[in-house]
Amino acid sequence: MELVKKERPKSLESITVEVNTGCGHLYVTIGHDSEGAPIEIIATLGKAGGCSYCLGEALSRAISLGLRYGIPVGDYVKQLAGLQCPSPNMWPREERVLSCADGIAKVLNEYKKEWVDGYHKG
Repeated sequence: MELVKKERPKSLESITVEVNTGCGHLYVTIGHDSEGAPIEIIATLGKAGGCSYCLGEALSRAISLGLRYGIPVGDYVKQLAGLQCPSPNMWPREERVLSCADGIAKVLNEYKKEWVDGYHKG
């Protein structure tokens, strides 16, 4: 089976969500095509050049590459949800974010419900 990579269009519509993590504010941007299929994700935390910024950039690139090869959003949610770092936020349980990866999973899961599963289609 040969995988086919979707090319990134020159411009994308996107949504950006702010997530409060134990490390600070994480901004997750999901760029999607005209049908709502996600093409890329950009997760930003901390100052440019910092370790957390670098890890967010690496994770964003890896997820974006997979999305362009057709890996379902739900697969990323399953892999990232529940990962815990030493400093989770201490919000109520339903709002608790255990790590930056868990925060990305939460945003992807909401995106999947609203865009991929059809709420914003048609």
